[in-house]
Amino acid sequence: MPFTETLAPHLLADMNNKNQVHRTRPWPGLFPAGPKTTFTSFGDANCMEQLLVHCANAIESNDATLAQQILWVLNNTAPPDGDSNQRLTCGFLRALIARAARNGSCKMLAAVAASNYDIALLHETHRFSVIELASFVDLTPWHRFGFTAANAAILEAVEGYSVIHIVDLSSTHCMQIPTLIDAIASRSLEAPPPIVKLTVAWVAEEDGHVPPPPPLLDDVSYEELGRKLVNFAMSRNVTLKFQVVHSSYREGYSTLIEHLRVQNFYKDNCEALVINCHMTLHYISEETQLTTLLHDPNPSGNNPYPHFEPSALVSPRTMFLKALRSLDPTIVVLVDEDADFTSNDLVDRLRSAFNYLWIPYDTVDTFLPKGSKQRQWYEADVCWKIENVIAHEGAQRIERVEPKSRWVQRMRSAGFRGFGFGEEAVSEVKSMLDEHAAGWGLKKEEEDHLVLTWKGHNVVFATAWLPT
Repeated sequence: MPFTETLAPHLLADMNNKNQVHRTRPWPGLFPAGPKTTFTSFGDANCMEQLLVHCANAIESNDATLAQQILWVLNNTAPPDGDSNQRLTCGFLRALIARAARNGSCKMLAAVAASNYDIALLHETHRFSVIELASFVDLTPWHRFGFTAANAAILEAVEGYSVIHIVDLSSTHCMQIPTLIDAIASRSLEAPPPIVKLTVAWVAEEDGHVPPPPPLLDDVSYEELGRKLVNFAMSRNVTLKFQVVHSSYREGYSTLIEHLRVQNFYKDNCEALVINCHMTLHYISEETQLTTLLHDPNPSGNNPYPHFEPSALVSPRTMFLKALRSLDPTIVVLVDEDADFTSNDLVDRLRSAFNYLWIPYDTVDTFLPKGSKQRQWYEADVCWKIENVIAHEGAQRIERVEPKSRWVQRMRSAGFRGFGFGEEAVSEVKSMLDEHAAGWGLKKEEEDHLVLTWKGHNVVFATAWLPT
């Protein structure tokens, strides 16, 4: 049966549904006029979203015929080298084909799609040198916003301490640390700067059921990275002690927690403990499970989560935050993307991701030219995220971003209270944003939390917390 008789009535019903939530931002038409297609009445972002939703439902129900009809339309309206909206849709199209390859009778559909459609199913993520990654991070406020806000809060919280122990849980491989060291040195011109201890969690690439999320470093060990940081700190007259703990989000950083608990036992009143969480905590599973299934007893026989019974039903994220609270840190900074990819329903995840991940595609046009290598690296990283959200389930689906409101609730329940960002932090963030495109903005919300925006839409939030 032709497309207009099978799929179009469903789309029209969805688009006319009064309860349908429509996008508030303008999108250009994606179905081109002319002899190639007659579907110009569906040429907007709501239609693209509905096409993807119907394709997802067809794949889940093993309706290969309907799925192939929708894939044909999407392939003809969303080329991988098109405008930002088309590239976004193409990213989801590739992810749905990857999911079809794992799903029943639609495996044949995936093979047909890969061979007949102009779609590269494999998007290899780039491996950065340290210098490349530092330059890459500086291109956009996506990470710099969190760096700037976190550094300001940390400097205020550790004022007067002679030793600052920073535990860096970051997706950017310590790229925030040089700016923090530089700020510490600048504030210590009239007195000897404090000693800085830096602990990072190293996640082995073969650890877990899925490759680590981008960005990836190219043949640089964390030990070598530590030596570079120590030398940089020395050039700024700051003593830096660097250590790596082999731990991972898959086991809820339990090895790291146990390591910190032993170290924290000897901590005196002159040492500040800073926990810096930059876009990594959403990789910890949010699903409530038996703790005995998640955490095997460690070799020492100690329980890294002493506040929970071994067979307790509890979220690993809750366990981790409670464990952090037991360490009595001086400050905890939590920076992450303000979206929700946690639903177990594929369509809900697809809608949520589609209505958030248009932002990186839209912003990249403002700072990277079409066809540049950096742009290819940038969009390959976004495609990795899309595929993980859409094509994977269970332990392989690690992109489980939660909105700020839910993290605020988690932090309060774990025994933390908000530590507001002052005017100095706001001023520094605004100065940083002035270096980028005009679409970026800043919001200060309840308890003085900061939110990075793009054209008025929430992108990344920054929060700081003290033990209650």
